Amino acid sequence: MKKLYYPAILHPEEVGYSVSVPDLDGCFTQGETLAEAVEMAEDAIGLFLDGLKAAPQPSDPRDIAVEKPDFLVVIPYDDLGYKRRHNTRAVKKTLTIPAWLNEAAESEHINFSGVLQEGLKKRLNIE
Repeated sequence: MKKLYYPAILHPEEVGYSVSVPDLDGCFTQGETLAEAVEMAEDAIGLFLDGLKAAPQPSDPRDIAVEKPDFLVVIPYDDLGYKRRHNTRAVKKTLTIPAWLNEAAESEHINFSGVLQEGLKKRLNIE
């Protein structure tokens, strides 16, 4: 999935900012600083989208009216990056390789899981 850019409305509070994401009804968060509010917004978007089958298309920020002192920021959301940070559970996979290759790899103490992960990342162009 490519990156999505969701407009978010930040509302200055006595301390920090509250944040709402208009495209994701019920997606709210807060932060004590602007940087923390933006970071928390990215995380809130990830939590919100994690339960959905498909991510809603973000609105054009120019179409969202905001009254002062609120202001609009655009939050980049990278689904793969979010999952890499938060969904670290291991999944067991069964695979088949020729016996001679298994013996050669075992004699070299090859970590099969590591090799498979490296190969999949390379094939998928993931760092």
